[in-house]
Amino acid sequence: MNLDEIKKNAINNHIPIIMDETLSVIEEIMIKRKPKKILEIGTAVGYSALCFLKFLENDGVIDTIERDHERVLEAKNNIENINISENKTINILEGDATEILPKLDEKYDMVFIDAAKGKYPFFLKEALRLLKKDGIIFADNILYKGYVMSDYNKHKQRTAVTHLREYIKLVTENPKLDTKILEVGDGLAITTIK
Repeated sequence: MNLDEIKKNAINNHIPIIMDETLSVIEEIMIKRKPKKILEIGTAVGYSALCFLKFLENDGVIDTIERDHERVLEAKNNIENINISENKTINILEGDATEILPKLDEKYDMVFIDAAKGKYPFFLKEALRLLKKDGIIFADNILYKGYVMSDYNKHKQRTAVTHLREYIKLVTENPKLDTKILEVGDGLAITTIK
């Protein structure tokens, strides 16, 4: 099993994974920043964590949170099948991120948010608490199929759209934060602390 097979498998099974163009933006930044500790909120099948791994510094660690038990099993299987160099680690924390995050007290160089859209403002609060001063936060799918920037108001997605708008407001209006919102993939917000 290699990364391409994991990706193909996820796409065939309609499991949302990071889009190629979003990944290439993040990888470019990772090359410059050389993160040693990454927190990922939303493991899915482990694809993005495995992609990030090659840009992780030696002895680097990725802590990734996933609440869906089936996905956790699949991610563990995918991680085991890919030959990870011995000095890099991916830890899967199984459970709801809203319960796990407040218990963490590590400091991370990078946080990647790609989980329940309705929880993005909460994830941001925790990400800022856990971020090193010179760290960076990526929030994927921030434009959510274009709904976030349109006057979209269908009931089905309303909560997600409302919370994503709130997230954008929090990261763009806080004078202590510097945020760029890129129209790559399904929208990517990149936030650093000034």
